[in-house]
Amino acid sequence: MAQDECFDIFDEHMNPIGMASRREAHEQGMWHRTFHCWVLRKGSSGWEILLQLRHKDKDTYPGLLDVSSAGHLLAGEQVEDGVRELEEELGIGVPYSELFFASVSADETFLPDGWIDREFSYIHLYACALPLEAYKLQPEEVSGLLAVPVEEWEALVRGNAESASAHGIIYDEWGHSPQKVGRRITLEDMTPNSQSYYDKLLAGIGQLTRGRNR
Repeated sequence: MAQDECFDIFDEHMNPIGMASRREAHEQGMWHRTFHCWVLRKGSSGWEILLQLRHKDKDTYPGLLDVSSAGHLLAGEQVEDGVRELEEELGIGVPYSELFFASVSADETFLPDGWIDREFSYIHLYACALPLEAYKLQPEEVSGLLAVPVEEWEALVRGNAESASAHGIIYDEWGHSPQKVGRRITLEDMTPNSQSYYDKLLAGIGQLTRGRNR
C-alpha cells in the first residue's frame, strides 16, 4: 500500500482532529480507522472461521494468518465503504447490510522501525457458505485461506490451547497452483490482537451463530 495514502485522524476518544498520510500516521502513532470482517461458515461439524494467509512480501506481518478481510479506511470514507476490501481481497461483492457489526476495538501495535499503529478497528462478521475454492483472492495481498473450527480457534486465542486444526487452500506467490493443506496452527502463526479485541469479536460470533442455529 502506498505510504502517501491519506487517513482521517482522531484523538483517543474518537474525535476527528484532521488528516495525515499513512506514513505520518504510523510514524507519529496517530489514531485512525480500519475495517475488519471475519468470514464464518457452517460446516458439517459446526462453525468455522476463515483466516487469510498474508502474502510473503507484505510490509507488515508477511506470511502470517490474519482476519479474513481487512483494510484501512481512507480520508472521507465511511465504515460502510470498507466492504470494498471483501471485493478486492476475496472477490466477493457483499452489501454492508448483510454484515453483522460486532464492536469497535481500540488497539496499539508497535511496528518495525519504531512506528506505532494506533487503530480503531470496526469489527464485522459475515456468514458465507461459499467453498474455499470459490473465493478469488488478490494474489499480491492474500496467498490462501484456512478454515478453523470456531471452538478450537477460541481456545487458542484465549490461551486455553497451544494449537488448533486448520484446513484450506494455499496458492503460490503469483496466485496460481492451489494446494489443499491441513495443519495445526499456533498463536505465532497469526497476526497479534489484544485480548480485548478477541473478547469483542468472540461476543459477536456468539450472537451471530446463536441466531443462525435457531
